[in-house]
Parts: sequence; C-alpha cells; structure tokens
Amino acid sequence: MSVHYKKSTIGEHPLKPESMMMGYGYDPKLSEGSIKCPNFQTSTFVFDSAAQGKDFFDVVSGRRPLEAGEQAGLVYSRFNNPTVEIAENRIAVWDQAEDCLVTGSGMSAISTVLLTLSKPGDVIVYSEPIYGGSDSLINGILKQLGIQAVGFMSSQGTDALEHALNKAQQLGDVSVVLVETPDNPTNNLIDLARCRELIDAMPTTSKPVLAVDNTMLGPLWQQPLKHGADLCIYSLTKYVGGHSDLIGGSCSGSKALISKIRKVRNGIGTTMDSNTAWLILRSLETLKIRMQAATLGAAQVVEYLHSHPKVSRIDYPGLLTEDSPQYHIYQKQCSGAGSTFSFEVVGGQKAAFKVLDSLKLVKLAVSLGGTESLAQHPAAMTHSGVPKARREEIGITEGLIRISIGIEDPEDLIADLQQALA
Repeated sequence: MSVHYKKSTIGEHPLKPESMMMGYGYDPKLSEGSIKCPNFQTSTFVFDSAAQGKDFFDVVSGRRPLEAGEQAGLVYSRFNNPTVEIAENRIAVWDQAEDCLVTGSGMSAISTVLLTLSKPGDVIVYSEPIYGGSDSLINGILKQLGIQAVGFMSSQGTDALEHALNKAQQLGDVSVVLVETPDNPTNNLIDLARCRELIDAMPTTSKPVLAVDNTMLGPLWQQPLKHGADLCIYSLTKYVGGHSDLIGGSCSGSKALISKIRKVRNGIGTTMDSNTAWLILRSLETLKIRMQAATLGAAQVVEYLHSHPKVSRIDYPGLLTEDSPQYHIYQKQCSGAGSTFSFEVVGGQKAAFKVLDSLKLVKLAVSLGGTESLAQHPAAMTHSGVPKARREEIGITEGLIRISIGIEDPEDLIADLQQALA
C-alpha cells in the first residue's frame, strides 16, 4: 500500500467519498497494474532482514510509534494485511475519521471496543432497545466479568440518559456510553450532540467514550463523529457489505483511540480475514447507489402501509412530524430515513406470523441492508433473548414485524405485502 496514493482532492477540489471508493489507498503499480486491489490471501509476510522483522514487530505491537507519513510494515494477517488496511482506509473516508479498524463481525467490533475500554467494576451506559446480541453481551457475558450496565430508554430522550449517567456514577467509573440510533428495531433517535454535552459535563477527569452503533443509517444517512461521537461502529454485514454474503464489523474514530482498540483486536484475534475485506472493497463501490435505491423504495412501501387498516403502527423516521421531539433530531442529525423499519399488525404474534409466512418476494430471514428485502419477527427472533417484560416496555410487541427494503421494484414489494396482509 502506498501513502501517496491516498488522494482526497484534485487540486483544491475535494473528492466525494463515492469517488474515492474506486481507488483510495491502493497503488496498482504495487500489484502488477491490477485495476482492483487483489485479495492478499496470505497468513504471513516475508521480511528483507531480521532487523526489518524486529522493527515491524516493534511498530505493530506499539513499542515504536510511526513517523509522519510512514506505513506499518506487514507482519502477519492477524495484525495487518494490505486488503484489510485498504478497506479500513475507505470506511474511514465515509465516516470522516482519522482511522478505522475492521473485525470479523459487528458483534466482534462491539465486543472488542467494550473489552478495550472497560475493566471489572466499570459501568457501561447503553440505550434501549439495542440489538439483541449487544443486549446479551452487556447483560450476560460482560456482567460475568464484573462489568456493570445501566440502560436508558431511547424513546425518553437524553433526559433518560442524564438519569442513567447519575445512577451509573454511583455504581462505579463509567467507561462507555453505547447508543444505537436509530435503535433496532423501533427506530427511535438519540440526540448525539446532547449526549456529548452530558458526558463533557460529568464531574470526572476521565470521561466515558461515546460509541455509536450506526448500522441502521450509516454511513450514507448519518455520520456520528460529526455530532460528537468518539467512535462509529458498524455491522458491515448489513448495508456496507450489502449482498448478504459476508460477516464483518468496523469501528472508526481518532488515531489514538483506534490504536488502543486495534492492539486488543490483534491480541484476542477478532481481526477480519482478507477475503471478507476484498468483498467489502467491492461493496463500497456501490454503497451509495444501493442505499439510495433502497431508501427510495422504502418510502413508497411505507406510504402504502401507512394507510392499511391492518397496520396499527409504523416505526420509520420519515414519518416524524414537527410536533415530535425526534423530528428535530432527525432534521439536525440525519440526511435520510434509511430502508429498515418496523410495522405492527393487528392481531399479535399469530397475525404477524401469518403475514411473514405468506410473503412471496420478501424473504423471511434476519439481517438487513442487503440487495434483497428481508422481514422477520423481532420478539421471536433477533430480540428473543430479551426478557418478555422488557421487550414490551421498549416497544417490541408480539405484532411487530421488522422489514429491510432491498433494491427490488417497490411496486412488486407492495404487491407482495398487499397479498400477505390480505
């Protein structure tokens, strides 16, 4: 990889991220002129000398800092790999971040971040509802390690966060504030700038890190680092990967913070493999047009469902009105409504299951952000590990269906939903 090939401008003209996805961080001259970055599917790399090997290890282990403009030498693909590093560079472009690291899954990104920043006795403050895997990690595995957690309802706004922070500080040092906005699956929004203000106002010298799971809207429709977040986390499996054929995660932020997390990633082995990174590079080239098409389609599907007599509720940011506090967050923080939303059907689980089982074009499967439309039942599937009483409290009802709109023709999707609801 070549530093001089990280071009972000033509003269004084700044390049857009979608243009930079076609070559940023990659020099064809280093790969036999190949127009596309190869998959460097190798476990290890040859050193020119023993002294060079020693120096490369000093760098990747953090014993020697990189000088300005210097690249870390290639050592071993658990630590670094050209394909992986180029994928990291390009995700950082989208997030407007100093640095980025990729991991083997979205959950490994969240796990690595929380394990890096938290020690036994610390407290994690998190928004609810949150992805079911994150909930299980925070309230199960990390609890066993002596790391405590305090949740707050995202639907109740940052007043609830302020109360949670006060409660958490009575239990121990607050290490991380982890928010998912919009949340999964009810699409409640959290004001990130206000989160930043509350954290900065805490009467402690060591402030918690504000980490945002941006999977539902990012990177096209929301950029958390611009609004005060320290870290932006993705399940790359979703919109960035976008083809339902890979598992991956990422975390973007400052060089100092990402270096700290990368050291733990390399140590515990949550690194992404090169083949997945190569697929991510392919997907990043079409990210904008895929997300735009899916978002336009979702708006049409929502318009149809909004007037359907069997649909009692729709959780979709594009339906927010000016009398809602969330509307103003949406206007300030987001540039699009995305294409994943939930709708509640009259008749509870029985009716919801009947709709799901009747779909012809929309696939009955978990995940989101792929080229194909997917629908699932959060209470019975992705959030089934959340206790029933808590599910009901956070709005995950028995009649709720989450749907991710793909890039099929919206009229075809509407026809499918029409016959399924009938």
